[in-house]
Amino acid sequence: MRTPEFQAYVAPARLYPQIWRLLLGIGLIAFIYFGFIGLVFWAGFGYVTPFHFLRWAHAVMTGQGAWPTLVLLFTFVGMALGPIIAAPACHMRSPGTLFGPLSVTLRGFFIALAVVSAFYLAVGAVSFALRPPLDNLPVTQWLGYLPYALPLILIQTSGEELVFRGYLQQQLAARFRARFVWMVLPSAVFAAMHWDPGMGHQAWLVIGMTFAVAMMAADLTEKTGALGAAIGLHFANNVFAILVVSVKDNIDGLSLFITEFDKTDMTQMPGELALNLITLLIVWWILRNLLDR
Repeated sequence: MRTPEFQAYVAPARLYPQIWRLLLGIGLIAFIYFGFIGLVFWAGFGYVTPFHFLRWAHAVMTGQGAWPTLVLLFTFVGMALGPIIAAPACHMRSPGTLFGPLSVTLRGFFIALAVVSAFYLAVGAVSFALRPPLDNLPVTQWLGYLPYALPLILIQTSGEELVFRGYLQQQLAARFRARFVWMVLPSAVFAAMHWDPGMGHQAWLVIGMTFAVAMMAADLTEKTGALGAAIGLHFANNVFAILVVSVKDNIDGLSLFITEFDKTDMTQMPGELALNLITLLIVWWILRNLLDR
């Protein structure tokens, strides 16, 4: 059974739910996203000397260095614009319907942000005491990047949620009854996009972790009938992973601290992923109960 809130959230997508419109919308989103990435790199080619361009492009795609990481986050402007344009262009509905009711969206966002932040601070304090991470950026330099990094992470996480928990989940739920289609499939695609062959066998652990987080976000979206809680959960998680403690050599250009191990470490990465997953499962359970009130 779908919640009444989710039924209302899906209602605008029922006006024009045809599959051909959905496929056209997906194509438009992909075109805008990759086109925007192309524009960013084209601008970078004009800014960076040709001799250094490939090195700069690699730094951007891997998040090596503060400014390349900011550029990487900026590329997600295209992902955010995609569904905002596709909703009216392909389905004749307002972009605001992707978010749900404004009051519910804002309430869900701030509750999720507060709960996730509180748990991460608590778990982080214990982890720091048991196994201190390595220093990365000087504090003053790190603080200087925050005014740029925080809005860009919000754009990055909102863009992903707009595509997967907003546009796809709504349009698929408007066309199909099966939860597998409108909840599981978008989550699986979202997880697959995080495949990193550089992680070796551990790539599957990251895929599984990402899929679980995507399912939590999808469930909160159904529970509330709005996108705010999913964005808040995703935003808080990424702020901690990108700005506070990053895995060494894995988008660590803006982080205050880095781990002693890198993403290929088979002895420590699985434990870190498991701890993160357990924390998020607890947070998800708390949010489901809080957002009911």
